[in-house]
Amino acid sequence: MSAAPLAHDPASPDLGRLVVRCPDRPGIVAVLSRLLADVGANITESQQHSSDPTGGVFTLRLEFVLPGLTTRRRQLEGALELLAAQWDLTWRLTEAARRPRLAVFVSRTDHVLQELLYRVRAGDLRADITAVVSNHPDLEPVATAAGVPFHHVPVTPETKAEAEARALELVGDVDLVVLARYMQIVSADFCGRFPERLINIHHSFLPAFVGANPYRAAHDRGVKLIGATAHYVTADLDAGPIIEQEVARVDHRATVEDMRRIGRYVERQVLAQAVTWHVEERVVVEGDRTIVFA
Repeated sequence: MSAAPLAHDPASPDLGRLVVRCPDRPGIVAVLSRLLADVGANITESQQHSSDPTGGVFTLRLEFVLPGLTTRRRQLEGALELLAAQWDLTWRLTEAARRPRLAVFVSRTDHVLQELLYRVRAGDLRADITAVVSNHPDLEPVATAAGVPFHHVPVTPETKAEAEARALELVGDVDLVVLARYMQIVSADFCGRFPERLINIHHSFLPAFVGANPYRAAHDRGVKLIGATAHYVTADLDAGPIIEQEVARVDHRATVEDMRRIGRYVERQVLAQAVTWHVEERVVVEGDRTIVFA
């Protein structure tokens, strides 16, 4: 017989996450702490941010343990609804045991897809990848080996709208879409289907080195830093709120292939971290920026 999960374990059915936003004023932390105490919850993690303590927006993320959370959730939601009216706050409440459903879009390169599949298999990313969609058939063996359905949806300029509609039909109702080196620009309509639920990864050479071979251009220019950026996708190309970034240093000895290899490594880490933070309700969009409670 397997042991019951510990209360602080991410798989525990008693572990909840609460993210609250409201105008900043004295007393809000005390009020929320009292609300959770009154229903018998124990706060295990608390992080907060104020855009301006003299009148900005206050953001609070709490993790808590509440025995019987699933059956007592409605009681907690009722208390939060009353508080929302009094304090002009918005909130979202999730159960940590619930595994979000992810769809991953790829083209021909597999490094970031492999990283996501590994982290799910290892238990580091508590989510389920329910579909891999690609405009090329190359990575079908990777998805198949991981037991994930693979969908080949070719895209041409003439069939782009139809291809997107087909892809949306195939992935169904998912919590997050990840563009894991998907070399297609998605439409504004596609972005609108997944507000703050569509994450992309790209190298750090934009906008200085664009085109089909940015690593060659960066190498020829003598670039000394290689990096990657993971961000939410909006209708403005590569301009959505940034979630995570990282860099690695290179020197004059690095070949173009060395730089590509290092770039793949950084992209893997950055995208996987961004997806993990999103799944764990650690990212809050604030205009063109994000608050990340890492």
